Amino acid sequence: MFKTTVDPADCEVRSVIRFLNAKKVKPAEIHRQFLENYCENVMTDGMVRKWVRQFNDGSTSVHDEARSGRPSVVNDGLVAKVNEKIRENRRFTIRMLLNGFPQISKTVLHDIVTNRLNYRKLCSRWVPKMLTDVYKTK
Repeated sequence: MFKTTVDPADCEVRSVIRFLNAKKVKPAEIHRQFLENYCENVMTDGMVRKWVRQFNDGSTSVHDEARSGRPSVVNDGLVAKVNEKIRENRRFTIRMLLNGFPQISKTVLHDIVTNRLNYRKLCSRWVPKMLTDVYKTK
């Protein structure tokens, strides 16, 4: 019995589909082999058939095509400006901070403050999550 692969990369799975398709293995058989050798939810039967169709139509790439999407407004410069604004007045609310940054939404701003800058609310004051011993004694 073969060792099952728990979390294969998408391009790895597609490469296997391309290889087996070149050997004229049917899509249903490819999916059955995936269920035996990979974790159960690696790829659905319909997706296997879709990739087989693409390879039969002449596609050779096993990677996703670039998609056009909404560009992210969060960059290092914006994070630095938000951090600077926070350090000016630690007793702020997200709504107050939003007045200084009208180009971004409240949820994105909250994500910057909590996830990117690692601040949390403590006694109505925003502080870094990792406090030093000096700050803990104060």
